[in-house]
Amino acid sequence: MIRNYFKIALRNLVKNKVYTGINIFGLALGLATCLLIILYISDEYSVDKHHQYGNRIFRIASESNGETWAGTAGPYAQGLKNDFPEVEAATRILKFPGFEDMLLKTEGNRSVNQFYEPNGFYADSTVFEIFSYDFKYGKAENALNQPNTIVLSETLASKMFGNENPLGKTVRIGLYFGDFNYTVSGVFKNGHKSHIDAHFFLSMQNTDLGPWVSNQKNWSGNNIFHTYIKLRDGSDAKTFESKLPQFLSRNGGADLKAMGVTKQLFIQSVPDIYLTSDLDGEISPNGSMIYLYIFGMIAALLLLIACINFMNLSTARSEKRAKEVGVRKAMGAFKMSLVYQFLGESMAMSVLALFLSLLFIQLSLPFFNDLTGKNLTISNNLNFIGWIVGITLLTGLLSGIYPAFYLSSFRPVSVLKGRFVNNISASLLRKGLVVFQFTISIILILGAVVIWKQLSFLQTQNLGFNKNQKIIIPLKTPQSQNNFAALKEEVERNSGVVSASGGSAYPGMANVEDLLFYPESKSVNEAVDIRFAAVENDYTETLGFKMISGRTFSKQFTADSNSIILNEAAVKELGFDPQNALGKKVYYELQNVRKSMVVVGVVKNFNFESLHNEIKPYGFTTTIANKHQYFITNLKSEDYTKLLATFQESWKRLNPDTPFAYSFLDQDFQKNYEKEQRTSHIVIYFTFIAIVIACLGLFGLTIFSAEQRTKEIGIRKVLGASVTNIIGLLSKEFLVLIFFAILIATPLAWLGMNRWLQDFAYKVNIEWWVFALTGLLAIAIALFTVSFQSIKTALMDPVKSLKNE
Repeated sequence: MIRNYFKIALRNLVKNKVYTGINIFGLALGLATCLLIILYISDEYSVDKHHQYGNRIFRIASESNGETWAGTAGPYAQGLKNDFPEVEAATRILKFPGFEDMLLKTEGNRSVNQFYEPNGFYADSTVFEIFSYDFKYGKAENALNQPNTIVLSETLASKMFGNENPLGKTVRIGLYFGDFNYTVSGVFKNGHKSHIDAHFFLSMQNTDLGPWVSNQKNWSGNNIFHTYIKLRDGSDAKTFESKLPQFLSRNGGADLKAMGVTKQLFIQSVPDIYLTSDLDGEISPNGSMIYLYIFGMIAALLLLIACINFMNLSTARSEKRAKEVGVRKAMGAFKMSLVYQFLGESMAMSVLALFLSLLFIQLSLPFFNDLTGKNLTISNNLNFIGWIVGITLLTGLLSGIYPAFYLSSFRPVSVLKGRFVNNISASLLRKGLVVFQFTISIILILGAVVIWKQLSFLQTQNLGFNKNQKIIIPLKTPQSQNNFAALKEEVERNSGVVSASGGSAYPGMANVEDLLFYPESKSVNEAVDIRFAAVENDYTETLGFKMISGRTFSKQFTADSNSIILNEAAVKELGFDPQNALGKKVYYELQNVRKSMVVVGVVKNFNFESLHNEIKPYGFTTTIANKHQYFITNLKSEDYTKLLATFQESWKRLNPDTPFAYSFLDQDFQKNYEKEQRTSHIVIYFTFIAIVIACLGLFGLTIFSAEQRTKEIGIRKVLGASVTNIIGLLSKEFLVLIFFAILIATPLAWLGMNRWLQDFAYKVNIEWWVFALTGLLAIAIALFTVSFQSIKTALMDPVKSLKNE
């Protein structure tokens, strides 16, 4: 019997090549897309899931004045370890401001190999007691026990030392205040997916930052340490968290009161941080659980659209198999045996589609990896193989379950007497499923358009400064910082350079430098948290900030070392207005010493951070921080190749021991929206796939409809109907369905995209023409799909169709 079912299934597939091709190709596209998304989601979800003590590891974060912060001050880790017996281990990881890229140097036989490397972190010796890393060389338990030791990733070790065992070798870390020798004490293997995207770890005990770290005794300031704890087995995390207010009050109450701030501590489970945490001061860019939900929903809907094609075409062509069902039932076949037969056919179709989908996956993986910024593979992934088997079986079941019960329900007497009439309810269901398919496609189109509009808005929005034609050169060594003035003089001689300046930060980069300022009439308890950058003269002119009142910094004013320029937001928070703020003193506390600065200018509000965030109080000074960390040039030339060659020549002459590096300000600022850009590309890609699958089904139904009405069309043509009339007749039914899909999709898409836009402080309005344009596009796509077969049928010679009668 099974052999007979197999023969009939194969015969039907071969006999109906067009429908078979449409079904297999559509299912293959749906399977391939669904499996690619599952591969992506699985990779994202695996971050921080490898830690041996994952359910016992937590990060200590804080909330102050309505803002949440991922870091804490220096004493917290040791304080938690001392005060709580349930804390088995505590550690700190430090990504020091301005050390985003560190200069690494190794000496060979004849030359020095040096390059800038991102993602380097200082860490306490207890870091590997909490986080699980497999070591290729060295031992995790004592890797950072000694001062000035460094642990490298396998990739970085290979880059620096080739295939040699690097243990005991020396790496020089070039910082802006000197070079420091570190000894390689370990190499951890690749493949550790963590929210701490570390390429190397440096021991917190060292001769560079070590003395500064040791002096961090204040519980309120310098909240740049990421503090992690491991609770003892059996400890309750919620109970522990409930004790943190008393802990903070007991240890840091005096410091917090002196600084005029209030703070609440809370814990975050480490395995959840990457997908659920979006605090200020995150140690590395995180993913998004919301986006995973969106992609997962898209995967399910795309697969469902492909299954709907199979359902629709199977039920539409039910008349072709009605007699077969009638004969089988007359010969004694039970309904469930017929159900199993038709389900078996859909399963066979699903398996055939699987082989084609695996080919699609293999061909599209490089493109998909480029879209997502990942390095996904399907080889040696046992979990993924399980997903393949499960999704394939689910696809066969979903696509075949309704046709199987529908086809097996035919009454043999009616069928064999030739009184079979296609069920009205089945026809209505087919139409409803077509509406569903195009509703999903239209929602995806609308989503892609809104995301594109928002990203375009972010790129063209007036930021309060000019980010175009600006080159940023990092100054990471004493040599390059000492030669700042000489480099500025040489660069400004170039006719393609308008001006040059320097600063401790520039727009678009993470800047955690801040102080609490308060005016003369108020106390430290009413202070305003103001971020700031230390800058050179010409900084505001070079970056195009707009002055509202007062002046910029100038070497003509010797008192500018005690001056500050504020933005409108800072002036408002301090209780001034742009005019009366000039000449006013503002105060801040530094190492328990009260100091003052004089407001000499007010600049128009600007977005120093991404447009995800509201504009915050900001200021510029010429002191407090190191103003020579970045060299900034304002250009008027489009010949960047020539300019950069000139810059590099000047750089090598002035800084022969420091590698030349640069970036463009507009590109640096745009990195803030990488997550949204990738989402946009992925949604556009999946929208195209959804449209293709939906159109495949529509095309198949058009062929079926044309076949059913061949003789009717022949009669109409004989009676004088034109080709246009026939095309309209065949197209009208489907266009009505698309119209209903537009009506359903429009409010759903509006609600969904409005929710997505809430993540931006500055966002576009979703205007009516977006919906109109999307509707017209959907109608055009549907019309194009059905027109091919409609035109072909309309041009058919009526004599041929009527002869067959």
